[in-house]
Amino acid sequence: MDLGCRKENVAVDKRVREAGLRPTRQRIALADLLFAKGDRHLSAEELHEEATAASVPVSLATVYNALHQFTQAGLLRILAVEGSKTYFDTNTSDHHHFYIEGENRIFDIESGPVTVSNLPEPPAGMEIANVDIVVRLRPKRGV
Repeated sequence: MDLGCRKENVAVDKRVREAGLRPTRQRIALADLLFAKGDRHLSAEELHEEATAASVPVSLATVYNALHQFTQAGLLRILAVEGSKTYFDTNTSDHHHFYIEGENRIFDIESGPVTVSNLPEPPAGMEIANVDIVVRLRPKRGV
């Protein structure tokens, strides 16, 4: 193992620990796959495919569990886009998304803040925690 790889594993281990999770081999391996490529959006199935390709022995159920644990710990943001299609976002800052219908592709809206007005008053004892906006795109018709 080279020094660069060892430093990355230490950083991932530390990130998982600081989030309050026990750094098991599987969590570290999945976190390394998730965060090594910068900000991105992926489904559990996509991460499972990456893990399999990287010879990380994990079941799809383990991937789902780890992703939900990472989300609860604040390491990921969950995005429900299509009924049962859920993506996990490594960028946990407040931002919004474009979704390309038919391609199942999601990416960040880069062009500044999106303004939402006339939000309803939350019920008594509640506050709005976040507003997620997903703008659905498709190719122009007749072009």
